[in-house]
This record gives sequence, C-alpha cells and structure tokens, in this order.
Amino acid sequence: MIEHQEHEFPPFYEHNSKILILGSFPSKKSREAGFYYMHPQNRFWKVLARVFGCEIPKTLADKKAFLRKNHIALWDVVESCDIKNSSDASIRNVSSTDILGLMKITEINTIVTTGKKAHELYQKYSKEIVEMEDVTLPSTSSANIANYSEDDLVECYQRLKEFL
Repeated sequence: MIEHQEHEFPPFYEHNSKILILGSFPSKKSREAGFYYMHPQNRFWKVLARVFGCEIPKTLADKKAFLRKNHIALWDVVESCDIKNSSDASIRNVSSTDILGLMKITEINTIVTTGKKAHELYQKYSKEIVEMEDVTLPSTSSANIANYSEDDLVECYQRLKEFL
C-alpha cells in the first residue's frame, strides 16, 4: 500500500562537512530508527569503513563520530512523498529537501548521490537550484547485490577520498 511519508529526521552534518551523500528517501527501517542507512542488510557502513580503513561503526554514536571525522554529511533528496514501504520505484508526489540551504551553512563542495533513483531525483528537483553536478555512486542497498558485490562497491566509493 502506498502511503504519504514525511522525512522525520534532520540532515546529519557539521559546519566543516565537505561531502554530502544523498539517498532518495529513508528506508522503512531507517525511518523507524531515525537515522540513515540503518537497515542491517544495507552495506553502506561496511563499505565506508573499508574505504576509510577503520572498524565498522556499530552504534549510532559511532556512526556519527565516523561521519564527523571524515567530513561527511548525510541527507536525502526527498522531504516527503508517496511511497510503498521502502521501494524507490514507488516514489511519487515528491517534495524536495532544501539542499541549497544546507550548503550555505557548511563547507560542502561535493554532492554524491547513492543509486540511480537518488541521482534522477536530484537532477529533477535540486540540481538547477543548487547549481552543482552530483557524483553518482551505486546504491549500497541489498536490493543491488546482484549488480555490485561489496568489493565492487568499495572500489567505486574510493572516489570519496578524492573530495576531502
């Protein structure tokens, strides 16, 4: 069943964040937990830990400390939408987040979208306002496991280090 959902938690950032990683809209598990990439099968935290050569952050406090240390901000392109569970393909009636407003209060110089849907939504709703191209990396969702192994994702996400 498609339901209207609001993004219920704020972007994660520090004023000295350099990279903004944008998803499309939080998964149901992330919405329940109130933070980004919280589905246990999503490979986001494993991949970033390997890219930056550290332990996989386990707790929410560890994840936030990891992001701060590496100058990474997290948010989504979509502020509210109609969506079925966590299905990106079902997203309709989009209201976008204020990415430009976030950029004005941080040192973000690179926008990374995770997956095709986040890229499409960014291009449609935000690029013209923000006036910055995004760097598209593959989704770390377990739904993308047939296309990208964890090793493949690590290789792709190495690009993040170029932007720091």
